[in-house]
Amino acid sequence: MIKKELVERSPVRILEKSTKGGVGQGNIGVIASRKGIGKTAVLVQIAMDKLLQGKHVIHVSFTAHTDYIISWYENIFNEIAKKKKLENVAETHEEFVKNRVLMNFNQDGVTSEQILRSLRAMIVDGGFKADALIIDGFDFAKASPERIMSVKRFAEELGIEVWYSCTLVGEEPLTDKRGVPNILKGFIDSIAVLITLEPRSDFVQLTVIKDHDLFNPSDLHLKLDAKTLLIAEN
Repeated sequence: MIKKELVERSPVRILEKSTKGGVGQGNIGVIASRKGIGKTAVLVQIAMDKLLQGKHVIHVSFTAHTDYIISWYENIFNEIAKKKKLENVAETHEEFVKNRVLMNFNQDGVTSEQILRSLRAMIVDGGFKADALIIDGFDFAKASPERIMSVKRFAEELGIEVWYSCTLVGEEPLTDKRGVPNILKGFIDSIAVLITLEPRSDFVQLTVIKDHDLFNPSDLHLKLDAKTLLIAEN
């Protein structure tokens, strides 16, 4: 399969069609679940889809060092290349690595202003025109709504699509009647698209909780393969 065909057939296209075209520039999307369900795998595949289109991605991790994140990208890329019989694998791999920047921060040791300054220096001063910002391992329990709003304003200013992961902790029920995780209630106005991951017997179900101004839209019909962690159609 050639790269163009791979992009056209990507499950991310289904996600975009099911969510009013996707998150969109200047907006924030969140992938939420309990720990170890597949949030990072989903974020990496969203990033990979951008990279395969020749777009630029900055991946920020608050919990893992960059070598761990690199291994995620390598594993997901190799699975996609093998399953889809991708042509020109080495060339495609070289291109996506060139268009990706990995950054690591300690959430307790740095302010949101410092992080945004670092990102601005990379994007504006450094000339790395990012199309998407992936933020993994961020602890919403330690954040304020204003902190997320500042990221949204930053994204709007620079025309960047932002995706967060959010780990759900505590006793059931973890969500309100709309399905919004309790930990995200104070942030929901800043979130354009909210997707939760729920483990089933042999796959992980992706469910859209919020799609811009709509809560609990129609079924997304996407899942994570339990073995490969690749996004697939139901």
